Amino acid sequence: MSLKTRLLGLASLLIILAASASWLAYRELSEDIIERWGKQVTEIQVRYDSARLLQSLEREIGLARQMAQSSTLLQWAASPDNPELTSAAIRQMESFRNNFRDNSYFVALRENGHYYYNNSDNQYANDQFRYVLDPEKPDDAWFFQLIEEGRDFHLNVNPDQELGVTKLWIDMLMRDERNEILGMVGTGLNLDTFLQDIVDIGQEGITTLFVDYNGAIQLYRDRNYIDFASIIKPEGQKNTVDLLFEDRQDKQQILGMLQMLKQRNGEDGAVESGFVTIDGRKHLAGVAFLPAIGWFEITLLDLNALVPTSYLWPLVAVFLMSLLVSLIAFHLIIQSRILKPVLSLEAAVMRLREGRFDLPYLPKPDNEIGRLVDHFEKMTSTMRDTTAELERNVAKRTEELHQLARVDALTGLKNRRGLDEVIEQEIQRAEREGKGFGLIWLDIDHFKTINDTRGHQAGDDILCRVALWLKATVRPYDHPGRWGGDEFVVLLSPCDKDTLEQIANRVRASVEQESQRTGTSVTISVGGYFSQPGDDMDTLLRNADQALYQAKRGGRNRVCIHAAPGEETHPA
Repeated sequence: MSLKTRLLGLASLLIILAASASWLAYRELSEDIIERWGKQVTEIQVRYDSARLLQSLEREIGLARQMAQSSTLLQWAASPDNPELTSAAIRQMESFRNNFRDNSYFVALRENGHYYYNNSDNQYANDQFRYVLDPEKPDDAWFFQLIEEGRDFHLNVNPDQELGVTKLWIDMLMRDERNEILGMVGTGLNLDTFLQDIVDIGQEGITTLFVDYNGAIQLYRDRNYIDFASIIKPEGQKNTVDLLFEDRQDKQQILGMLQMLKQRNGEDGAVESGFVTIDGRKHLAGVAFLPAIGWFEITLLDLNALVPTSYLWPLVAVFLMSLLVSLIAFHLIIQSRILKPVLSLEAAVMRLREGRFDLPYLPKPDNEIGRLVDHFEKMTSTMRDTTAELERNVAKRTEELHQLARVDALTGLKNRRGLDEVIEQEIQRAEREGKGFGLIWLDIDHFKTINDTRGHQAGDDILCRVALWLKATVRPYDHPGRWGGDEFVVLLSPCDKDTLEQIANRVRASVEQESQRTGTSVTISVGGYFSQPGDDMDTLLRNADQALYQAKRGGRNRVCIHAAPGEETHPA
């Protein structure tokens, strides 16, 4: 045998040995890298899927909680047979319907078991009362079970046989000031649409499902596995997550991960992961607990589908030509296309978890990770816009409530609280600038007789008219308000003693003249006081009240001005 043949044979043998060693090393190395990468991706995917679900539900849960705390609905739930309260409650329910994502709502009353519902098509307009809940009917057991447990909030996937719909229901208890349960309100999200948007995202190799605290399947792409009406089923009859696995060890492992997360008491960002087998294929399972809704999110990654080993076969030939080059190339590929994007995305997730929406630049390779990064950026943008919108709405509502708390509902003037604030501000200004201001206190003569003889409706009408005339008579920058009952107060500033008397007389004359034109003569008694710097609230109100008392004792339909200390109160 020639040397050439031996050399060629030896080279061939060395190539075969190198190829075999390279293939074995390649298989071990690639599997190890893919598994390590898969664990990082699993944790990110779990947090991403959890955030998408919470983003879809948090606004609906917040609206349902506002609906459960509505004073109009609480009053009605306490007296459901009152037709006026019922009419007002239905208007309130319809206003919430327009805000819910599914444009639907339900209200169930504990007092009489009445169930109200309307959907996005406004199908039950003017007929929102659908049926009466029966504790003996299995389909209605969910309501009485939640009432008995006293759980303020609950998510429930359940078909409503009466309405013919299957939804993801958001249930919120209604409680009065004594913390007694009056009923339940909420909304429903179309199950098929929700599964398509949140669960069945159509990404190969990624399976997402959600289970409740006891492991019963609530959301899954295959509806046959969903455990409908879990709350009324006894343990042992529920479709739990272990039904997805054939191997007993996999069943124990997935249930063990749920138990470990329970023991961590909803630790923020906690994720458990492990390998399981589904349909003969190895999957990486990631589990996170969502304390906001009391569910677990489970993500199953088919690593062979996400990153098939065949993708890396060309590296074997490269390795045979140059081990060093192949190792460097492999490292650079993994670093640039997998590890760097994953680590950047993990840092962005941590920043988002801290409430910061200013994300740094995230590399987006042309693969599943790149699409995941793109989804994450879009989700962050949506969360930022949603958060800003909620903050604007809260600020607007707070301002509206601030105004309502200071306006008299009957007359539209400032109420006592509003008057207290402007008077206190004027007292401080007078003390600061050394200038006085005027206060007029008036009430309607014989108002009790008007109420007794003509009824309270007529009395309210007169109060509104007097408020209108009062507002038209004083200056635009004065502050008229209703103190209570038939008493009105006007703060005059800037003002001197002559102006105080002129406006007080003008108010009295205006009410008398304008009321005669309406056919119902009304007169008022007016007391005035010109406040001096240093007067406090009690002094101011007491002197104005004394002047009003003097006017009434002098025969009514007149004006009396309380003079400065040392002077007598005199008619104006």
